[in-house]
Amino acid sequence: MYANGKFVPENQPVISVFDHGFLYGDGVFEGIRAYKGRVFKLREHVDRLFDSAKAIDLDIGMSKEDMEEAILETLRQNNLKDAYIRPIVSRGNGDLGLDPLKCGKSNVFIVAKTMDSLYDVMELKAITVGIRRNAPDMLSPNIKSLNYLNNIMAKIEANAKGGQEAIFLDSNGYVAEGSGDNIFIIKNGIVYTPPTINNLKGITRATAIELLEKNKIPVRVENIGLFDVYTADEIFVTGTAAEAAAVVWVDGRTIGTGKTGPVTALMLKEFERITTTTGTEIYTKKAPTRAAAKPAAKTAAAKPAAAKPAAKPAAKAAAKPASKPAARTAASKTAAAKPAAKPAARTVAKTAVAKPAAKPAAKTAATKAPAKKPAAKPAAKKPATKK
Repeated sequence: MYANGKFVPENQPVISVFDHGFLYGDGVFEGIRAYKGRVFKLREHVDRLFDSAKAIDLDIGMSKEDMEEAILETLRQNNLKDAYIRPIVSRGNGDLGLDPLKCGKSNVFIVAKTMDSLYDVMELKAITVGIRRNAPDMLSPNIKSLNYLNNIMAKIEANAKGGQEAIFLDSNGYVAEGSGDNIFIIKNGIVYTPPTINNLKGITRATAIELLEKNKIPVRVENIGLFDVYTADEIFVTGTAAEAAAVVWVDGRTIGTGKTGPVTALMLKEFERITTTTGTEIYTKKAPTRAAAKPAAKTAAAKPAAAKPAAKPAAKAAAKPASKPAARTAASKTAAAKPAAKPAARTVAKTAVAKPAAKPAAKTAATKAPAKKPAAKPAAKKPATKK
């Protein structure tokens, strides 16, 4: 596993008992999956990890690009193509007091292992638990913190009551989410899911919404009550560890036909397709990162600038009588794209009037007038028409 920049055996001790993540759950984590040599939604997961850290004022101590590369390298070190990945960031070593200011540098660990779906079956029984989901004004459910006791207490209650998953209600009695996943219900062909103010902003949840909408299935984000759950035609849950599964029984009530419904089946099929065909490739020389796009943008922006040095020799040549035709050609090309080339064109016009070198140009106009008197006027008109 990855431990603060090094790769060590998983059974090697890497954390002090004084680490605040161990003492108080003071830290954040992410759950990520790799399928067939690709990490699914790597960037989105790393963004969420950093958002959780920012919410608790925790400095991870590395860039998002470095975190992405560390995750990929952890998979390479373990020779994994299909895996569950767990980046963990703790506050770091402190003392037995609560004060985070007494902690040193944060500790960063990454674990990657093969792991099946969170559930043994794909058609679940769920129990509504008495313990409520963290209220947003207490500890936001959107912080994926190392303190997961709220979720664990819900799971304990569901286990005791014979359910494979728990259903949380929030402090207002609305359905929030499962102990480890987001929840969707289907009624009359419309999919409903709770707003994320009272549950985690699931990346698999967002993927499910995207897949449903692409298949012309309407999705509405709004509050859901237990009545809506009990009377739903279908229910399914989504999460990185849980992946996706149907819920066919809740609190002793059969949901729909008691089997995976058609909308759920479609979503499961689409989810399997997208997870195995998209994502960041693991086994490449250097995986695309956020930083990779920046040099490309600078190169594109530098192209017009690269043309400027080439214009300078042409401008110098314009001062010499022999190079006038070349100077005019350069001026005509530059004038269309660069207003800055106009002063150079005026310089040429003044030189043509003042110096005898303008005679070759005057020869064209010689049939109309002598070179010294009116000849200067046609010479002035020619550059003007070229502008």
